[in-house]
Amino acid sequence: MSSEEGLSSTITDWIFINSWWLLLPFIMLLVVAAFIVAFVLLLYMISPLISPKPLKLNGAHVVVTGGSSGIGKSIAIECYRQGAFITLVARDEAKLLQAKKEVEKFAINDKQVVLCISVDVASDYSQVESVIKQAQEKLGPVDMLVNCAGTSISGKFEEVEVDRFKKLMEVNYLGSVYPTRAVITTMKERRMGRIMFVSSQAGQIGLFGYTAYSPSKFALRGLAESLQMEIKPYNIYVTVAYPPDTDTPGLAEENKTKPLETKLISETSGVCQPEQVAKIIVRDAVQGNFNSSVGPDGYMLSALTCGMSPVTSITEGLQQIVTMGLFRTIALFYLGSFDSIVRRCMIQREQLKAADKRE
Repeated sequence: MSSEEGLSSTITDWIFINSWWLLLPFIMLLVVAAFIVAFVLLLYMISPLISPKPLKLNGAHVVVTGGSSGIGKSIAIECYRQGAFITLVARDEAKLLQAKKEVEKFAINDKQVVLCISVDVASDYSQVESVIKQAQEKLGPVDMLVNCAGTSISGKFEEVEVDRFKKLMEVNYLGSVYPTRAVITTMKERRMGRIMFVSSQAGQIGLFGYTAYSPSKFALRGLAESLQMEIKPYNIYVTVAYPPDTDTPGLAEENKTKPLETKLISETSGVCQPEQVAKIIVRDAVQGNFNSSVGPDGYMLSALTCGMSPVTSITEGLQQIVTMGLFRTIALFYLGSFDSIVRRCMIQREQLKAADKRE
């Protein structure tokens, strides 16, 4: 072999070896990507095996507090459409009877029953326990409890009467604790059930004007997380719903006293119809999903605020992990716009005061 041939062979070998070194990062990247894809596919395949078995509403007994109007009534109608037996619980007997007539229009068989019970779910636990017992004697054990009784008030912190803070905690928090406490023992004995807490997007993010309302809705999240850990071994699943502003009598009443800043911030997400909200909430409760959100904004908020909350499936957890960074970036722009709204309103108010003084 000539010296030139030997040199050529050496150069070829060197290029071959170094080309592999150059390709190695790309090969490693492909291998890692393949493993990630395979892992995700595996999780997707096994996630149905670890998700709760859906609750069949046909023939089930569903108790809805705050069921005489708004989201509560729409949830009752949605469950009744699917064959459930309904117990409506609220304070106003006249509204209850009217709601009963509306719900009964959506029966799918002649065996279905709508029972009405008038009681204040936030005043006395013994009364709540008694009426739940009556409902179970007439329609059987409660399969799903929907805690929808609630009220709202908006205003600047220093302008809200002190007793209103107490009232909202009683209605929005204790008004969910008492009915839940009344059904939980039977559910654990039967090793099945669903418990739903209707919170609000104001229970995920504190906003201007909601210093009394938001804490009462945030409290439901803490209750739901603690309770879910206790009752999950008994095949009982908790759902927390975070609906946006919804076209209900409660919203119309709240808008009468809502500060300008709160109105402008609320308008950034629009208003939903109660029927639309009810369909989503009932679907999530039946599936046993811990979080129930409405629309893109709601999905983003739920992902951002998931923290240590339970997940129903591995795919849900993966979605939260993947989207967290992007959603946080978007959220910062939202928060900046909210701060800007508050600043502009403050400046306008100060300018008006200054103009009044000059006059």
